[in-house]
Amino acid sequence: MKPEVKLDFQFDSPIEKVWLALTDSNMLAKWVMDNDFKPVVGHHFQFRAKPSKVWDGIVDSEVLAVEEPHRLSYTWVTAGVSTVVTWTLHSSNGATRLHLEHTGFESESLSYNGARLGWVKMADQLEVVLAGL
Repeated sequence: MKPEVKLDFQFDSPIEKVWLALTDSNMLAKWVMDNDFKPVVGHHFQFRAKPSKVWDGIVDSEVLAVEEPHRLSYTWVTAGVSTVVTWTLHSSNGATRLHLEHTGFESESLSYNGARLGWVKMADQLEVVLAGL
C-alpha cells in the first residue's frame, strides 16, 4: 500500500472563510507559499519558495476540482515526485472541519515525510491567517 498523508483540522471559522483561505492567491501565500493560483479547473500554477541546496523551491500544479465551498483538488509536482492534494471542508456549528489527503507517494520517502510535517506546520499558519479575518 502506498503511503498517503491524511490529516484533519478543526477551525473556529465559518466554511466561507476557510474556503477563501484555500482559494485566494494572496491568502494562500500567507500560509503555504507565493503562488499564482486561481480556483479554475485546468488552471496551471506554481507555488514558489526560496530554493535550497536540495530543492529548487518550485511546485508545479494544476487545478483538478473546485466544488465551492466543499472540495478543492490540485496536482503537486516537485523534485520529480507527482502527487495530488485534496481538501474537503465540512461546516459544523459555525466552525469548519478541514480534511487533507495528499496522495500519490511511491514510498515513505523524504518527499512523503516532508509533506506530512509541512502540512501540519502550514495548518498552524492557516489558523493564524483565519484568526485575522
